[in-house]
Amino acid sequence: MSAADRARGLLGRLVRASAFERFLISASALLLSVFIGGLIILAAGRMTDCSSAAYTLAFPGKFVTQFVGGEALFAMGFCYDPFAVYDLLFLGAFGDLLSNPINGQFATTVAETTILMFTGVAVAVAFRADIFNIGVQGQLVVGALTTGVVLVYAAPPLAGLGALATVVLLPLGLLLGAIAGGVYAAIPGALKAYADANEVITTIMLNFVATSIALFLVSRESYFKDPESFASQTVGLPDVAMFPSVLFRPRDDVSLLAVVFAVAVLVGIWYLLQHTPFGYDLRTSGLQPDAAEYGGVDADRTIVTSMTLSGALAGIGGAVYVLMVLGNFQTGVPSYGFDGITVSILAGNNPLGVGFAALLFGVLKSGSIVVQVGSNVPPTLVGVLRGLIILFVAMPEFFRMLGKRFGSFQPAGEQPVAADGAGGGSDE
Repeated sequence: MSAADRARGLLGRLVRASAFERFLISASALLLSVFIGGLIILAAGRMTDCSSAAYTLAFPGKFVTQFVGGEALFAMGFCYDPFAVYDLLFLGAFGDLLSNPINGQFATTVAETTILMFTGVAVAVAFRADIFNIGVQGQLVVGALTTGVVLVYAAPPLAGLGALATVVLLPLGLLLGAIAGGVYAAIPGALKAYADANEVITTIMLNFVATSIALFLVSRESYFKDPESFASQTVGLPDVAMFPSVLFRPRDDVSLLAVVFAVAVLVGIWYLLQHTPFGYDLRTSGLQPDAAEYGGVDADRTIVTSMTLSGALAGIGGAVYVLMVLGNFQTGVPSYGFDGITVSILAGNNPLGVGFAALLFGVLKSGSIVVQVGSNVPPTLVGVLRGLIILFVAMPEFFRMLGKRFGSFQPAGEQPVAADGAGGGSDE
């Protein structure tokens, strides 16, 4: 058997892997990345000057000393302790849960996870329709900008109504974000459907357009800039327009209500894709477009609809970012949209898996801050460790997606989709 045949066999086995097998593969990849990252930490510690070693290899005894390499090999000191670094990276993201379950660091992790749920599921919806929506970042920015600008004018007349104002303004802000993000994503969707434009190119370019327009509008007082601030941002929203600080402290910029809403959205999108005619058409178009066309599915309409839904979810994520974290729109929005691509790949484009992938990514982002603050490890090394973990965990699922897209492999438990719509098995 040639190397190509063996590689094809391994790829086919990966494509046909069950959910439990894929979990074991991801867990193994995570452990391998941690081990390799530990070696990188030790190597970096050997190349760094420090007054005292943070970690020293244990002396192994006379037998190993005599036959393996001498005492000097096992008396080396390292400036960075890999065990301490990973303790801060993974556990530091949760803070001291025993003494304070709602501490600020845990709140940061929850906030990051919540936003990533929306961007991750936005990418997943498009991917399930075999569309590469790389413009989630721009759609999030447009949704956040629209929410921050419109609510500035809609909130003051209702500010005196107290809790009733929140009941009106909060759904309005989320709806504004969804409409803005959906409309903005429909543009590349229509270009792909009716002009055969490559959606990767158009969505990437529209990211820059969204960022530039937002910067222009919030950096000039004649438009939407806060005249009392030197920063490029809009006027702050009143508290009645924000997510209530349920469970967490107001200064933590996170709300349990937003977390529950994000989980509900994931469950709702999963049900939409798996148990509705629209979801069946969308999945069929992604799996077997020719069969979908033969079965009466309007491929062009499906492309536009799926992109619109994907952009609406990204826009809601932008609205949540404004209504939960910032309290207004500010330029320099973090790369939640691009991170959502990785989250979706980690989850295998499964909306339910997006929640767990977003949590892992949120832990890594929050824990990276703890490592930088609580240790002398340079930020570049922390970035390498985080990227290494994401790369190792995402690669098996990435190759599985490529195998399903370009190979003739049949995933376990998945039946071919009949042209008349009678035999459609679920895709995950």
